[in-house]
Amino acid sequence: MLKSLNFNDLRQKAVRAIDNRVRIITAGLGLDELRAVMRGDPPTEKPNPRYRVHTTSFLFHIRPRYYEKGSTIFTHTFRLGFFTSFFFFVELITGLILMIYYTPSPEAAYQSILELESNVFFGKLLRDMHRLGAEAMVIFTALHMLRTYLTGSYKKERSFTWFTGVILLGITLGLSFSGYLLPWDQLAYWAVTIGTSMAEAAPLLGQQLNLLLRGAPDIGAGGLLRFYLAHVVLLPLGAILVISIHYYKVSREHGISLPARFEEGNVPPEVKKNAKSRVDFIPDLLTHEVFLTTLGLLALLVAIISFGYSAPLEHHANPQQTPLDTKAPWYFWWLQGMLKLGDKTLMGIILPTIIVLLLIAVPYLDRNPHRSLFKRPIAVSLGLLSVMTLVVLSYMGLPVYGIETPAATRIIQDIAPEEGQGPLYEIPFDQLQPGVYTVSETPPDELCPTIDFGCPKLTEVFLEFNNRVIEAATNPNLSEEQRLPNPEAVMVIEDWQQDLRKVTLRIAWDDPRTNQRTSYEKLVFMHRDHIRE
Repeated sequence: MLKSLNFNDLRQKAVRAIDNRVRIITAGLGLDELRAVMRGDPPTEKPNPRYRVHTTSFLFHIRPRYYEKGSTIFTHTFRLGFFTSFFFFVELITGLILMIYYTPSPEAAYQSILELESNVFFGKLLRDMHRLGAEAMVIFTALHMLRTYLTGSYKKERSFTWFTGVILLGITLGLSFSGYLLPWDQLAYWAVTIGTSMAEAAPLLGQQLNLLLRGAPDIGAGGLLRFYLAHVVLLPLGAILVISIHYYKVSREHGISLPARFEEGNVPPEVKKNAKSRVDFIPDLLTHEVFLTTLGLLALLVAIISFGYSAPLEHHANPQQTPLDTKAPWYFWWLQGMLKLGDKTLMGIILPTIIVLLLIAVPYLDRNPHRSLFKRPIAVSLGLLSVMTLVVLSYMGLPVYGIETPAATRIIQDIAPEEGQGPLYEIPFDQLQPGVYTVSETPPDELCPTIDFGCPKLTEVFLEFNNRVIEAATNPNLSEEQRLPNPEAVMVIEDWQQDLRKVTLRIAWDDPRTNQRTSYEKLVFMHRDHIRE
């Protein structure tokens, strides 16, 4: 029986069966052709099966069969558009997985994040990738727009493509902002509260817009559900639609622009001809994009694992307690900075609307036919000036600019912040020696005489507390808000329960505005097994 079997025939049948299955999966590429693609060899069949993929495959349909060689130069585009799409798909995949474990309600949202990070296999990694991918998508979308502007690639037939890019930038910001609220922690709650409060300043419809966004005068269950639906349904569908249109315009109508030096520069004809020569998407650019995809995933993992990036999660949202340094998400700091310059309606609604309209109208306002940087001095100067203005406004949006916090509040909150890490929380439990430590009286190097090796972390924190109080009391260059006349400051550590100690930071001073003795204090309970992240 075995002798009658022809193993060569069986092998050929198996190979043909596998080849047919591979052709179905790859929309027409067989095993030999796939091998040739990976090696960079010429096509193995005629007509070229690699072109057939672009007509039979849904995924490759919006990609062109070939590009002009000059447009594929890395330093021309830096693949910013590709990385924008890459991070969008990272967000889609990780977001779909995270949806399984998330419950969009104020009672369960925060707990579902805790359970995701602690009980779900690789749950913390998925959340970190999702958050980092969202930040990266905002950055790469903005850089892609800036690159397009500086290279003049929005002119002529590409004006509508520029418009879709502006819309995509808005959707990207909306995706990131709507996802900001979902953890339902203090950071998310108050950042979104600040962001949505600007809607109230809209002329005529401010109150209605605020209710539409929040579902109530204050953010609650209705607001969280609205943000969740926008984040997982409305905005992703909009992004897919706009990205598809954007890709179609680039691939089917006008392609990626050549560097300006090939179109307008004085280059030899053979150089220009070479720049306009074809580079097939398969295999050249496909293998390059596979490499970039691998590089992007590796960069995410390195940032999370090696550099310790962690998606923030602070205390449960508390509408009754406003954190000291409340601020909008970083990509809206510029808007928060504008609000410090004037009227909320003007700076928060009217001017941003004008900026968006001007951004959309760039191809129609710039009548200069040239694309070269050196032939567009006005447009390039205005673009760079806009970027610098954005950076300055973003700095102005930080709490450190234009907002003076009372000195006692600032000192104590810096040492023991409401959210995140702080010097006090880094003190090992065994170094929290019970006692009363008074500024300017207790020698910092004699805090723990009963501990053989001393208490260096407690000493370091008390020394910082001591020095900052003395600085606020004696520095004549400080403003009235930052000074502490006649201060009395103390750090008290008490045994409260077994393995639990209470730390009190208290500062009293003469308030020149009220001519009364004023004090500020904060209580912190430290448990032996508690590690604050």
